[in-house]
Amino acid sequence: MQLKKISFLLLTFFIVYNATAQNELNVDDINAITTAAPFLLITPDARAGAMGDVGVATSPDFNSQHHNPAKAAFNDNEFSIGVNFTPWMKQIVNDVYLGGFSVTNKLNETSAWSAGFKYFDYGDIQLTDENGEDIAIEKPYELSLDGTYALKLNEKFSLGVTLRYLRSDFGLKSVDSDFVTVNSFAVDVSGYYESYETNLGNMNAIFRGGFNITNLGPKVSYVEGLDKQNFIPANLKLGFGTDFIMDDYNKIAVTLETTKLLVPTPPERDPETGEITSGKDDNVDFFTGVFQSFGDAPGGFSEELKEFTYAAGAEYDYNRVFALRLGYFHENALKGARNYFTAGAGFKFRSTTIDFSYLFNASDVNNPLENTLRFTLGFNLGDSFSYF
Repeated sequence: MQLKKISFLLLTFFIVYNATAQNELNVDDINAITTAAPFLLITPDARAGAMGDVGVATSPDFNSQHHNPAKAAFNDNEFSIGVNFTPWMKQIVNDVYLGGFSVTNKLNETSAWSAGFKYFDYGDIQLTDENGEDIAIEKPYELSLDGTYALKLNEKFSLGVTLRYLRSDFGLKSVDSDFVTVNSFAVDVSGYYESYETNLGNMNAIFRGGFNITNLGPKVSYVEGLDKQNFIPANLKLGFGTDFIMDDYNKIAVTLETTKLLVPTPPERDPETGEITSGKDDNVDFFTGVFQSFGDAPGGFSEELKEFTYAAGAEYDYNRVFALRLGYFHENALKGARNYFTAGAGFKFRSTTIDFSYLFNASDVNNPLENTLRFTLGFNLGDSFSYF
């Protein structure tokens, strides 16, 4: 296998999460937004993975760091630890996975710190020469490490600020290549609202809301000498949810969530001259790109609406020892075509929780995420800060 072909396969693989629309659609109509480091957008934990990937407005848990770090200030326990593992795109490969962990420490009734680590292993890449002879095996990977400080501004609302380190290593060290190792950083700003328990006639309820603006950071380049750099996946999450508390043992939580990439939409260009015929120039800095992303789609406002994803999740909890979960995720066919149902369950034994989830394709087009399984092991330790 020639080096150019290896490079093409690597680049195709690392953007597949952003664009999965299939060939039965009109290729000229597809205008998916691709970014560097798409692994940052992958839901790592089984609880959110079973609820359609929602997490920005669900109740705090040991994986709040990955969805809405501001929730750490509302954590029930002094220490929470979550460990996650997901075999990735099993329909295509068998040695790619996403793993990681998160840690939350509630400092007092109003503040907390948390940290998270994600590691995406792209598996083994066998390099060969022009004659098909093996040269070496490369192991490209990406990782992120982040830390958060979360603070309650009042008894119902908290803010969180996160700093993230990002590393992408696609360098082919055993051969001469143009790939370079990327080291970069990003910032998140998040907020979380949680009401008091409110009476609703025959039951009580807790209302939740949250937002998370993630991955605000400079553009990066994976190839040495490449003029055009890639945006990392700056993203907006916004969600609302309600916990319906039927009695001391039974609770049903329902959450709705929408997300949008804060990255410019590729404009339409004349195939001969390369001049922009519709939309705006996407070769801008990341800060400009965030604001431009709300009004630069070539198809106007209707295309901007198609860039929002929508998800719904439900969770039935029995006495905080057993949970059943369902969810649905929708993405417009022209922006990626990820449409799927999810399901899963969780079991708690004293301070230890085990969660798992499963993904079902919900569209007529092939989905490389079909049959995705996620596994999470969580620990809640130390003193309790629960107020209910």
